[in-house]
Amino acid sequence: MDKNTRKYLEIARTYTIMFFGLLLYSLGWTFFLIPAGINGGGISGVGASLYFVTGIPVGVTYFVVNAFLVVIAIKILGASFGTKTIVNMALISVMLTVLPKLLPNAIIDDTFLAAVLGGIFGGVGLGIVFSEGGSTGGTDIIAMIVTKYKRISPGRVIMYCDVLIISSSWFIFHSAEKLVYGYVSMWVVAYALDAFLNGATQSAQLFIFSEKWEELRDVILKENRRGVTIIEGIGGYTNEKQKILMTVVRKRETTAIFKKIKEIDHSAFVSMGSVMGVYGEGFDQLKG
Repeated sequence: MDKNTRKYLEIARTYTIMFFGLLLYSLGWTFFLIPAGINGGGISGVGASLYFVTGIPVGVTYFVVNAFLVVIAIKILGASFGTKTIVNMALISVMLTVLPKLLPNAIIDDTFLAAVLGGIFGGVGLGIVFSEGGSTGGTDIIAMIVTKYKRISPGRVIMYCDVLIISSSWFIFHSAEKLVYGYVSMWVVAYALDAFLNGATQSAQLFIFSEKWEELRDVILKENRRGVTIIEGIGGYTNEKQKILMTVVRKRETTAIFKKIKEIDHSAFVSMGSVMGVYGEGFDQLKG
């Protein structure tokens, strides 16, 4: 397989995964939040507010507002503004317009459950998109523009925008209950997003001290298909030279490795530390 073919396959894989994430995000809105009359954050929340008042499809408002923000972003941030963002923006606009027609009625009657499920779908969907280096635009664009001129974190800008958008639902429903459900949804989205991203990237770094280091090295290399670095060490108490194995694996792989270590050398000394992100061959790619 030549270099260009691999490149195109990687692009296709990335957009396929992002499409699934965008679908989950859109389902959270169209199947749970909007039918329950809950206004969440982001530009989708702006679209939901207008939908509740005028009946204009959320996807239409989402596209118009984001198109306006993209034009401003290109002028301020440059013409190299993210292609993925523009593609994702268009896809979400279509999904938010088409999906409500497939299921026009609410699928659950419990408003609180709708807020939680909508938040979970939205958070996991955004997590999938973000893990592939994508963005959904909206308040993300506003945050990039603001942070170019002001010393403030993007996360805080997005939070302020979401609070303002959700608070606007008071003028629509005049209901404190709806307002609370909106904030519940916002919190669940944030929690699900963090949980997904941390779970997807969390790895473990192992330092293994064992006299049978050669057998353990072979197991990690051949069975677990992970790289191993051999470090020359000297015991502080015994003053004897020894080999130390260092490897980085996904957290889910550690159980099998510990089982093998116990089988080969039950007296081995192992140190494990959590690693939030690992970039390179066999793990995640560096995203710029």
